[in-house]
Amino acid sequence: MIPTSTSADKHHSTPDFDAWLASLRAHFEPRLDSTLDRLLADTPTDLQEAIRYAALDGGKRLRPALVFLGSLHGRPWPDLDDPAHEKLWPAAIAVELIHVYSLVHDDMPCMDDDDLRRGRPTLHRAFDEATAVLAGDAMQSLAFSALAEARTDEAVRLDWIRRLASASGPSGMVGGQAIDLSLAGNRKASEIATLADLHDRKTGALIRAALAMGGRWSGLSPRQTAQVDLFGRLLGRAFQIQDDILDVTGSAEALGKTPGKDLAADKCSYVTVAGLEGARKELDDTVRRAHAALWELGTLGTDSHALSSCLDFVIHRQH
Repeated sequence: MIPTSTSADKHHSTPDFDAWLASLRAHFEPRLDSTLDRLLADTPTDLQEAIRYAALDGGKRLRPALVFLGSLHGRPWPDLDDPAHEKLWPAAIAVELIHVYSLVHDDMPCMDDDDLRRGRPTLHRAFDEATAVLAGDAMQSLAFSALAEARTDEAVRLDWIRRLASASGPSGMVGGQAIDLSLAGNRKASEIATLADLHDRKTGALIRAALAMGGRWSGLSPRQTAQVDLFGRLLGRAFQIQDDILDVTGSAEALGKTPGKDLAADKCSYVTVAGLEGARKELDDTVRRAHAALWELGTLGTDSHALSSCLDFVIHRQH
């Protein structure tokens, strides 16, 4: 029987996922630091400092985690100490660099115009706008440099590059940002379907790519790949709906960024379009569908416990 639990039915803590994610961060941070040391060796000092300020400021590191979660097949949790998984770190680093670049550009006055990110001044406030543009540009190219150096099968490496380029480009994240900007001030004319398309690009494309990169490395079957991709799409939507809810219900201290930005800027969000209760209903529906996708994945021989725990983490997070 396919599970029908909603976000309200789930536990409000995911200690197993929290512990594993903390372990991943402990592994990830020194690897990212050393990768930047190597790739930024011939970079002007001010630009290097700006990139490190943005990239090494903590954060959930959810997208690097998804690279490892996407590699699961018949195992409950990825073993981060397994030497075989060393080959996945370049993909995890590349995905996070793309994510951080997108945050730097999104925060700028010409985009979302925010002064706070992860509890600190945004990059264009800590440095200046020109430096923020250049740092974002640089992190995008650094991501593909990291992938090009990956010590994995050539076909896998090329697939990673293709997937990440597609997810971060005009048909993915950049295209989603363009749609977001075009809808500003026109939220009354927007519908949930429009928001789903927008955020499938702006938020979901990179989440799906991260899962797919792990799955490609571990050799998931086409049917498994399709179910992981469906789950990734729904996970991305759930992430964004919860983000929109937190923008209304959260505090600057908890969020690490300015709340109430969507309404103040007359932007389209699940809350501004459907109301707070409507957004919560949309979240519950999305979670039901995501659990159904995981159930189907389980019938194909993949242990979906870690992915289910990840979904719980996403919908119950407070930042």
